Amino acid sequence: MADWIEQLKLNFIDWFELIQAKFINNFITDNRWKYLWDGLGVTIKVTFFAVLIGIVLGFTIALIRSTHDKTGKLKFLNWFSQVYLTVIRGTPVVVQLLIIYFVIFASVNINKVVAAIIAFGINSGAYVAEIVRSGIMSVDEGQTEAGRSLGFTYAQTMWYIVIPQAFKNVLPALANEFIVLLKETSVSGYIALQDLTKGGDIIRGRTYDALMPLLAVALIYLIMVVFLTKGVTIMERRLRNSER
Repeated sequence: MADWIEQLKLNFIDWFELIQAKFINNFITDNRWKYLWDGLGVTIKVTFFAVLIGIVLGFTIALIRSTHDKTGKLKFLNWFSQVYLTVIRGTPVVVQLLIIYFVIFASVNINKVVAAIIAFGINSGAYVAEIVRSGIMSVDEGQTEAGRSLGFTYAQTMWYIVIPQAFKNVLPALANEFIVLLKETSVSGYIALQDLTKGGDIIRGRTYDALMPLLAVALIYLIMVVFLTKGVTIMERRLRNSER
């Protein structure tokens, strides 16, 4: 029994030393951890600015479509919005990224980060638009009529009465879209952009060890998603408290 326990200890020590050696080889040797750090910075930058584009574009499209649904106006803009939504939601984001970088900006020496921001921003805008539009349409029509009876214009009614209520309704769906967007940026490597996932792939190419770099990348994404989810939960709680 004692010999078995001793052998188990030796096996554990050997395993621990192997893991330690792999960790040093993947992240410490030649400062390879910097590939992940630099890639994380690129991923955050692309996600942040793509979210801004997605919010602006999505809210604009949502207002156009909801205005058409409510008033029948803006027919051409509504048609254009429907075409945009159909094309963007009906094609993979990686294909859109490749088209924007290798086709649309083929003759322009555009920065890869900018190309990725544009591609992911346009893609996110389509999903944000439908999320926000559903939130606007879910607000009771009596709210709009009440605003108009107070002398508000249609634009003022939407801005001061309808959109704040719609935003509270769609906040969880919007948060989920931004989390999905964060993870979708992992395909940026298709245009040779050194994001977080590409950083892990570079380490794998140096060490021929796939496990640790991929686990590190997955763990970093997981931590970011957990923090984003926690932040949204806090925001939802504050919004609920403000209604009381």
